Amino acid sequence: MASITIRNLDDEVKTRLRARAAGNGRSMEEEARRILRDAVRRRPSTGNLASIIRSHFGPTNGIDLDLPPREPAREPPSFD
Repeated sequence: MASITIRNLDDEVKTRLRARAAGNGRSMEEEARRILRDAVRRRPSTGNLASIIRSHFGPTNGIDLDLPPREPAREPPSFD
């Protein structure tokens, strides 16, 4: 197994890591390992923006918007 050293870590980050580790019943070192493991395990999304938005806000996810009926287009302004 490899090891790394992280220098210049903000005190606030260390404090939050310690609190998160304690809340999860783990050491700071184990918490940091899990965070790093999860971060590099994620794969970027391959969908396009429309499919990502639809997956979050589509009718199968509890959001269904009523669209107003379409009306005829207005006459364009005249600059005479």
